[in-house]
Amino acid sequence: MMDTGNMIYLDNAATSFPKPRSVTEEVRRALIRYGGNPGRGAHRLSLEAAEKIFECRTLAAKLFGIDDPARICFSMNTTQALNTVIKGTLREGDHVLISDMEHNAVYRPIWKLSREGKISYDIFPSMTLDRGRNAARICGAIAKRCRPNTRMVICTCASNLCSVTMPIREIGAFCHRHGILFVADGAQAAGHMPILVDEMALDALCVPGHKGLLGPQGVGMTVLGKDFLPDSLYEGGNGVDSLEGSMPPYSPEHLEAGTLPTPAIAGLTEGLKWLLAVGVEAVEEYEKTLYRKARELLGNMDGVELYAPEYEGATLLFNVKGLSSELTAARLDEMGICTRAGYHCSALGHKTLGTPEGGAVRVGIGPFNTENQILHLAEALCRIATE
Repeated sequence: MMDTGNMIYLDNAATSFPKPRSVTEEVRRALIRYGGNPGRGAHRLSLEAAEKIFECRTLAAKLFGIDDPARICFSMNTTQALNTVIKGTLREGDHVLISDMEHNAVYRPIWKLSREGKISYDIFPSMTLDRGRNAARICGAIAKRCRPNTRMVICTCASNLCSVTMPIREIGAFCHRHGILFVADGAQAAGHMPILVDEMALDALCVPGHKGLLGPQGVGMTVLGKDFLPDSLYEGGNGVDSLEGSMPPYSPEHLEAGTLPTPAIAGLTEGLKWLLAVGVEAVEEYEKTLYRKARELLGNMDGVELYAPEYEGATLLFNVKGLSSELTAARLDEMGICTRAGYHCSALGHKTLGTPEGGAVRVGIGPFNTENQILHLAEALCRIATE
């Protein structure tokens, strides 16, 4: 993996760093060895680029438990994927349910469509702070808010603020029984926990390439469920059915207008290889081990408040009492530790968690962090809290 120098990087919830060395090497190789435009020619450079893209689709299909690589549609990032699914599916008069922990990548498109009078929506409680929280209660909260015109349920697999997860399998089964589309935001879950699209009855899973999947920035994916294809948000050339005015009526070409980011996809291919070799379950347990150590050290520290610490995963949210989140993160940066402060693009989640004005500081753990780095974080926070 790459050398981060003297910095301790604990902002993996924003983007993973460092990447496996094979990722950066393959990005470089793509740029200097097979830099042709995939699907735009029969010469060897174009064909090799197309082969790399198909390899990435195949690996992603394996990781997410689907049998057809054509159900992997590339996007720029999770936000673009979610906007495509949401705006390419919902119609005037539809009703949507979202959770109270959603990122703005879900909330803002839904809010805008509602503001324009096209749809209506409700927010169901995830009961994050209720220690008796369970899947049945969350599904009950969804059922209570369903209407005859409820078309879609959208929720995050894992929060981007803390380590709370949603009961995706149970929500998927509920939606399937009631004929409701189920879309999941996998930005903080993909690569950190197993997600099996067909087993979990997902109609669409939207994920980034640059977070838990360990690829470069600039590429994401929509993993389509069986028999689901939203309308295209963008139209243009993709080298297929070029004489037709409409986009091809099948995936992935229906959702992939324009040149794909081959170097980013090449890097993502190597990130997927690394994950499949190591195992997502092994990554999940390793990150939870580091999380438990961080929770133990910070939870026993005077002047530090943790939010929803009982949920174990890769993300820990906290504040130092008497200091703004921005000031705390700035002090940590001065000490060589990268975190993220503020609202993390999730007003709904911060409201649910009850953080103060200014939000909180987030620690994002990745597979290349170490227990020693967690100890350094605790030492730094102890100094900050007692200054």
